[in-house]
Amino acid sequence: DVTLLVTHFNRSQSLERLLRSMKELGCTFGGIVVSDDASKPEHIQRLGELRETYDFRLVTTPVNRGLGNNLNKGQDAVTTPYTLYVQEDFTPTAVFPKVFPDACDILKDRPDIDLVRLSSNSPYPYTRPYKNGFSEMVFDLKKPGSAKFFYYSDRPQLRRSNFFAKFGRYAEGIRAIKTEKCMVMSFLQAGGRAMIYDANDVFFHENIAVEPST
Repeated sequence: DVTLLVTHFNRSQSLERLLRSMKELGCTFGGIVVSDDASKPEHIQRLGELRETYDFRLVTTPVNRGLGNNLNKGQDAVTTPYTLYVQEDFTPTAVFPKVFPDACDILKDRPDIDLVRLSSNSPYPYTRPYKNGFSEMVFDLKKPGSAKFFYYSDRPQLRRSNFFAKFGRYAEGIRAIKTEKCMVMSFLQAGGRAMIYDANDVFFHENIAVEPST
């Protein structure tokens, strides 16, 4: 029921680490989609090699069109009911195989929940405990603190694959930070609801020296 969607740009070593780690943890998916944003030729070549090993669908573009387009075309390629979205520079930990089925159960048991966050830059300030280490995120304009606006984030998340039907597509043709900011506001305005895993130990985020953050 779940497709692993990975966005990629010039970090094929990081992508390989992610896919290899999933395999070593014994995790399989209904499909894997790698959405590439016109990486350099050497990375495209490597993607072709990795596809032979990890059997993913590669979605490319002839020119760089930015994060919004990369996310949109990647999500369009997903055919399963649920999507696990992960950027290529995240790696699952040994905790992932235990936590992920619980995240899937939340979306199946709670039709009012739109996505489940599996990683965070910092603790979300207002939550309501649910079960199995997950909490429902609470957004209230009356509560202080700008951190509450990180209700939606681009960090690893499990979501319904019809995400665009409710929240719209990612904004294209603008800087990546603005693309994410637009989705934050769309998520809030459409009344999105989310859960988050309380312990930030399901994925680790690492940019190796030869493939720095973009």
